[in-house]
Amino acid sequence: MRVLFLLAFAALSAAWAQSTPPAPPAQAGSLPDIPDETVVAIFDDGMKLTMGEFRRIFAALPAGNQQMAMQNREMWLHQWGLLRKLTKMAEDTKLDQESPYKESLAYARMNILAQGQISTAVTNIAVEPADVVKYYDDNKGTKYSQVRVKAIYISFNDDPSATAAGADGKKTLNETQAKAKAEKLIAAIKSGADFVKLVKENSDDATSREKNGDFATLRGSDNIPDAFRTAIFALKQGEITQPLKQPNGFYILRAEEVTVRPLSEVRDEIYNEVKNIKSDQWIRAIDTGIKVQVVTKAFVEGPNKPAAPATAPAVPAAPKK
Repeated sequence: MRVLFLLAFAALSAAWAQSTPPAPPAQAGSLPDIPDETVVAIFDDGMKLTMGEFRRIFAALPAGNQQMAMQNREMWLHQWGLLRKLTKMAEDTKLDQESPYKESLAYARMNILAQGQISTAVTNIAVEPADVVKYYDDNKGTKYSQVRVKAIYISFNDDPSATAAGADGKKTLNETQAKAKAEKLIAAIKSGADFVKLVKENSDDATSREKNGDFATLRGSDNIPDAFRTAIFALKQGEITQPLKQPNGFYILRAEEVTVRPLSEVRDEIYNEVKNIKSDQWIRAIDTGIKVQVVTKAFVEGPNKPAAPATAPAVPAAPKK
């Protein structure tokens, strides 16, 4: 059991060395409430481990190792002691200077420090209030617009086996017929027909039909199809879209109210967005500055040439303000 525990510990640690050091998970909060200066264990070589040192080690562990430590801290201490002894034995025999261990250690060190540098740099990137205001002013007509819309939905079914009439007795339309009907309704609306009356008589969306066509308040940041986005956010109050096709029907949307979300409502959202933009610009500037002279062309032009160039390390998402 202990050997399996150690193998899992070592495997998770190796995987961790090639990834971004994780933030301490929620389990860290359930550690014993012991002062940092208190010695919690003494190993067979005389090394003393304090609670503060354990907390720092715990915070750097992969999530799987943290879970192990929380389940059985006595076992974790034993395994930590075993890892220390094996590491000392390897160093005494200069195993750390032999391949492939030397190269693996160097790679792990570079990876951890590179990710640490990115994390530190991103944390220290400043977003000024003026940056937030400028971003808002530049994007309020797109990202921060919101349009409350009513809808008429005309469904269609091109399946030849579809019945001539639906459960409600309405004729089942194919795509061509549905589009023609939608265009006819648009012409009627533009001629002054009552939109809500047309909703009640024609819309196949029962949910919005029961609410006089009230459909949704759509925002520029919503995940909606590009064709819908372009059409909806070009509307002025009272205007309607052309028929907007979906897989099984056409929508006619009318803008009931066009507003802009106030800066006070989106300030934190913009702060994070600007932070991410600046972070991306920072890493891209470094990446662009990397110059490598290929001396032996056969090295990069051989049969094992990768399909795509390696990408720069991923920039962590900016923490929410």
